Amino acid sequence: MSILTQLLENKIVAIIRGSNPADVIKIAEALHAGGVRILEITMNSTKPLAVIEDLVDTLGDKMIIGAGTVLDPETARAAILAGAKFILSPIVDAKTIKMARTYGVVNIPGAYTATEIVQAYKTGGDIIKVFPATSPDYIKNILGPLPHIPLLPTGGVNLENIAAFKKAGAVGFGIGSSLVDTKKEVTAQYLSELTEKAQKFVQAVANP
Repeated sequence: MSILTQLLENKIVAIIRGSNPADVIKIAEALHAGGVRILEITMNSTKPLAVIEDLVDTLGDKMIIGAGTVLDPETARAAILAGAKFILSPIVDAKTIKMARTYGVVNIPGAYTATEIVQAYKTGGDIIKVFPATSPDYIKNILGPLPHIPLLPTGGVNLENIAAFKKAGAVGFGIGSSLVDTKKEVTAQYLSELTEKAQKFVQAVANP
């Protein structure tokens, strides 16, 4: 099964931004226990390349590890060489998309307006990250004239609205602090609560 197919099947991309590198494996294992299979390590985190390498070595057979907040082709290449299986950006950068395609990894550029979303898709985005995800209605409205473009809302998706985003037609969801709150201390209780929260997100997406 291709990485793109697995992304579309699992739908939830858990975003880890700013965690202590020593805690990321434990966080990833807690998410995996809750049913999450896709992780994004943002490139503005501490030692992101080393974290990606460690995750791929430790959990690469169980989870898909990708890089987020990728702003340029050099960063994309470094992340791919570290083991990232997808590249996620908050912007549309043609050279970054080209780099990802050169290496055959899934690329998910970020856009917001209809014009930006079409540009991102025509430039070669496999899925388009809609950022910020202001509301499910916005996704529904965009998909009215552009039903052929797969959209992944990010930044604003939570347990209360994820079902509505799915109903609006989103193919996946980028979920950051509403799932992984990196400001909290990573204790046994935190990890247990994280697994429980992950299960709730997975169930919300699985429900028809």
